[in-house]
Amino acid sequence: MYVWPCAVVLAQYLWFHRRSLPGKAVLEIGAGVSLPGILAAKCGAEVILSDSSELPHCLEVCRQSCLMNDLPQVHIVGLTWGHVSRDLLALPPQDIILASDVFFEPEDFEDILTTVYFLMQKNPKVQLWSTYQVRSADWSVEALLYKWDMKCVHIPLESFDANKEDIAESALPGRHTVEMLVISFAKDSL
Repeated sequence: MYVWPCAVVLAQYLWFHRRSLPGKAVLEIGAGVSLPGILAAKCGAEVILSDSSELPHCLEVCRQSCLMNDLPQVHIVGLTWGHVSRDLLALPPQDIILASDVFFEPEDFEDILTTVYFLMQKNPKVQLWSTYQVRSADWSVEALLYKWDMKCVHIPLESFDANKEDIAESALPGRHTVEMLVISFAKDSL
């Protein structure tokens, strides 16, 4: 399985914060091969992996990752961004939401933030830890964050020992700049 550079950077961020993970409720959205979620589970977090309920093969990849890493306790649910489903409603409050390169297609940005907003309503202190590959200067979530009363902090990769040279050597086409964000409710909404 190929692991995208964004997943590696998010896993590095988790590893840097591994001592704060035991007992935390962690949800990975758009999990794919689930490297960040698997690492969080290995560090003692109570993890739920999710990917699109419309793409059963993605959910199977999550299951295979759990099997290969001997993590039968990790739950896997199908969530489609922007849709209120029985599985979304049943999720317990989360402490951390992980999202590796989900801000890929601009037409999905609002659906992703709608889902995150719903989860933030259950626990207003939850944070979205997200990495994404910069693909276009025109693609930004900033206006949508304002609309959904969220704020964003850009985390410098060097602050948690992420190696930019490793990312630059990836096989991805185009720019390889990876950004790390921590998104939460704006202070005035709490």
